[in-house]
Amino acid sequence: MEMLVEYHLPLTSQRADVVLAGTHPKTGAPSYVVVELKQWSAAHRYEDSVELVEVPGMPGGPKLHPVAQVKGYCDYLSDFAKALADQPDALAGIAYLHNATDPGAVADLRAFPVTTTARLYTAADRGDMIAFLKSRLSAATGHTAGDTLIRSAVAPSQQLLKVAAAEVQERPQFHLLGEQQLAVDLVLHSVEQARANDGKRIIVVTGGPGSGKSVIALSLVGELARRGRTVLHATGSRSFTQTLRKVAGARAPRVQKMFKYFNQFMTADRNGLDVLVLDEAHRIRETSVDRYTKAELRTDRPQIDELIAAARVPVFLLDEHQVVRPGEMGSLEQIQRHAKSIGLETQHVHLGEQFRCGGSEEYVLWVKRLLGLVEGGPYAWRGDPQFAVRVADTPQELEHLLLHQQERGYTARMTAGYCWPWSDANKDGSLPADVQIGNWSRPWNSKSDRRIGDAPPAPLWATEDGGFNQVGCIYTAQGFEYDWNGVILGPDLVWRDDHFKTVRSANRDPDMRNVRKVGDVRFNELVRNVYKVLLTRGMVGTIIYSTDEETRDALHALVSETN
Repeated sequence: MEMLVEYHLPLTSQRADVVLAGTHPKTGAPSYVVVELKQWSAAHRYEDSVELVEVPGMPGGPKLHPVAQVKGYCDYLSDFAKALADQPDALAGIAYLHNATDPGAVADLRAFPVTTTARLYTAADRGDMIAFLKSRLSAATGHTAGDTLIRSAVAPSQQLLKVAAAEVQERPQFHLLGEQQLAVDLVLHSVEQARANDGKRIIVVTGGPGSGKSVIALSLVGELARRGRTVLHATGSRSFTQTLRKVAGARAPRVQKMFKYFNQFMTADRNGLDVLVLDEAHRIRETSVDRYTKAELRTDRPQIDELIAAARVPVFLLDEHQVVRPGEMGSLEQIQRHAKSIGLETQHVHLGEQFRCGGSEEYVLWVKRLLGLVEGGPYAWRGDPQFAVRVADTPQELEHLLLHQQERGYTARMTAGYCWPWSDANKDGSLPADVQIGNWSRPWNSKSDRRIGDAPPAPLWATEDGGFNQVGCIYTAQGFEYDWNGVILGPDLVWRDDHFKTVRSANRDPDMRNVRKVGDVRFNELVRNVYKVLLTRGMVGTIIYSTDEETRDALHALVSETN
């Protein structure tokens, strides 16, 4: 038997405590046991939930049941490690509470259903655990099995929109891990409690790009719908909502009605829904009123109040570093403050794991420090086997590198800061090549909701064929992911005196032009957030090009060619 300690789950930043690798005593085939270790000596159910537990003396609220945690690891491995693709019986999982010597102190945890990948053992039944391990692993060396798992090819991640239809209509296809599962379980539990007590609960889920917020959102819609609970999904993004409507409603158009916008709840019945899932909640605006709002509906009621009122359990999923437009105000602090003003408390779950950018937490931190969004200052990219970073010297090189990855079967897109005009389509239907850099030029993504030539509709630029031939902007890229990410840093963000500076005069975004509405400090924050979003869309790698020579030189100094 071979022991893999702190085994890294592919394409995530999560690690299983131990994976025991060996051969099955009866079949001689590779056999693996995932082990989750807990130091708890006592634990009990959280209220009446099977999947949530409380640990005496441990702060931070309810925890995910350790058996649910290890089961999630097993399910994830089965889905992503190609070495296990045709061997569903090769994997088992146990949670071991090695300090729990009193069976009564953890008796509540026994309610979790037992399967091959979900078993609980404590110090009090160590003998039973040894017997189970012997039934899964022979005494023979596990070197080959261990190497097979470590060297296993990794299946491509199940990208969000490709499975949205099945997630909403049929069965779960996402494997939730750690805090993701905790967030889902907390919502499901809160729904039943709110119904039973005729009450109301507010849940906020925060996390960076690729932490799984949208996976949680769709998982909740699917599971709650299957349970017969009234649930709707809403965002503030036209691109994201329309893409979800198209994909999730492909076979059943009525499903499209489950996907709404934040400003559609102005007249909603109070607590008319069991759950309102608010994805991309950092895009919540001050009010729902816009130029199309009917006169009788024009009030100064905060949009956040409308959304909280619409459901017994409103669920906000947000990333505070993705606020990119004036008037957007979705933040944990804002939600907590408003909830307190109406006599309600919030429950908060933070997602610390990373599932985009190859699971590289290091890359996301590098981007934040590069852009000055967190303290510490820029530093040289140290490389990460999970994720590639390169700097291009010309837009032609950027495009060539991305095309090469497309030829290898990867998806790829180019995006840029809003530093060029964005014209309407020409009379012949072609798109003007507005993004001009030297003798290289390309059009922005289409403004239209219809396909124009080879260009997909604006909301589907990131996901439909033909999108590579246009440069995407922040409003079409936000919320989406692709394998290879090409980013053009425009002249509104340049490197001077060992750090990035924003240049207001170089920005062409109409929403940023009004100095009275968007002061210089706010402009500086928003531009950095824009580039943070653009730089974190990639699943496999990011290639960066800057229109400014001094900035390119600085990026080359920070990013080694050998990474």
